[in-house]
Amino acid sequence: MKDKVISGKTKICGIIGDPIEHTMSPVMHNTAFKTLGLDYVYLPFKVKNEELKQAIAGARALNIRGLNVTIPHKVAVMQLLDKIDPLAEKIGAANTIVNDEGILTGYNTDAYGFIQALLEKDINPIGKKILVLGAGGAAKAICFILAEQGVSLVILNRKLELEWAQDIANRIKQNYTINVRADELNKKNLEQVLANTDILVNATSVGMSPNSHETPVDAEFLCSNMVVFDIIYNPFPTRLLQEAKTAGARTIDGLEMLVCQGALSFEKWTGQKPPVDLMRQSAMRLLQKNEK
Repeated sequence: MKDKVISGKTKICGIIGDPIEHTMSPVMHNTAFKTLGLDYVYLPFKVKNEELKQAIAGARALNIRGLNVTIPHKVAVMQLLDKIDPLAEKIGAANTIVNDEGILTGYNTDAYGFIQALLEKDINPIGKKILVLGAGGAAKAICFILAEQGVSLVILNRKLELEWAQDIANRIKQNYTINVRADELNKKNLEQVLANTDILVNATSVGMSPNSHETPVDAEFLCSNMVVFDIIYNPFPTRLLQEAKTAGARTIDGLEMLVCQGALSFEKWTGQKPPVDLMRQSAMRLLQKNEK
């Protein structure tokens, strides 16, 4: 396959965030562009909080075709866009931007990526009792897409940011008729809730590299009759997933969600379905290389 030649016709996509050095998205998307012979290139852009407004204005002016949005911009970016997809509006966070001749539209592919990752493992969340740890942008997306599935939902977040979890629960109650509550993330509540949980989702950063020795849930609370989904993909696997597997639980890693949400972004930018397996393989190779 020929090496990529950048020209005046090449369409640019990318990802904005801070930090950005760890991202797997460029290798996934560039692999997919190359495989399909598309004249696109995907680049990472480190953007600080105070630079976000200028960055979005720059993307519009430079006619950048699309952007992924990661920590810490998923919420703040919404006020800078022209249109917001209804689900992203409900969630209050956007992680994908499509630029149609200067009109910027925000979407949330995290939500659908999460559900797709579950379904690909033959796990149907409808009617399940689900515990989500965390209340950031990804957690919001996960909670809202789960609410659409008619689950029973508990959201636990650390005490200093408990109001974030409460806000998610209140917004869900305004849009859906499901059982949902928010509470403090502590050992007592974990023990109580996990005793009756079908699916545990870690949407916090606890256990992310370089703090791979950490875990949001003590191993004693994990058991074989639950599914454990950790959206962290570096390290691979996380301590939480290792201990969940030892306990006999079914596990899903963060790479699955990353690939699924990335595939949806790719479709919105190009109008074509990407080679998902190749995207996953390229990200896995990079993870393994980084671990050496």
